Amino acid sequence: MGETSFSLVYGAETLISVEIGEPSTRYTHATTEANKEELQVNLDLLEERIEAALIRMAAKKQMIERYYNRKANLRHFNIGDFFLKKVFRSTKAANAENLSPNWECRYRVQGIAGKGAYESETIDGKVLPSN
Repeated sequence: MGETSFSLVYGAETLISVEIGEPSTRYTHATTEANKEELQVNLDLLEERIEAALIRMAAKKQMIERYYNRKANLRHFNIGDFFLKKVFRSTKAANAENLSPNWECRYRVQGIAGKGAYESETIDGKVLPSN
């Protein structure tokens, strides 16, 4: 986002102990009036910095979404279409070999639950539980 979390919350950058121990020219020439004025300017600009960070964050999310949508291979099914369910390593039997099938038996789309989500059933008519 270009800003640290600390600066967005408190409106100032953090200082490490070395910066505090070594007096800088900014520190030696600082006065109470100049310090108050600088704090007021920082408070006035804080909302603008937060808004700019939010805009950059939204732009980054849009870039990520466009990249995903370009690479995603979405498939749309209709009610009654058949499909195969992939067998993942976690769902394989304990003694499954490397040459075991990668796909389970055929399933049929029973209904459309939402965008890219389907209710399915086996060929025998047994409805699969939705997760």
